Amino acid sequence: MAGAALAALPALPLHEAGKYVAAAYVVAFALMLIYVAIMAVRLSRMQRELASLMSREQGAGQPPSSAPGEATLP
Repeated sequence: MAGAALAALPALPLHEAGKYVAAAYVVAFALMLIYVAIMAVRLSRMQRELASLMSREQGAGQPPSSAPGEATLP
């Protein structure tokens, strides 16, 4: 059924269709760039959070430092 409908439509001449094909490629490329930019932002945010968690975890493994003015016991 869909094939019959497509067969009934006249084909665009190549000199006119080129504009639409080029526009479709530009839109697809722009969407891909936006997607990659979003993923890069998310990756950098994840890396910052991971570094923060790792530094917090490393700090928890060390003995707590004494507060200023607090006496330390040997």
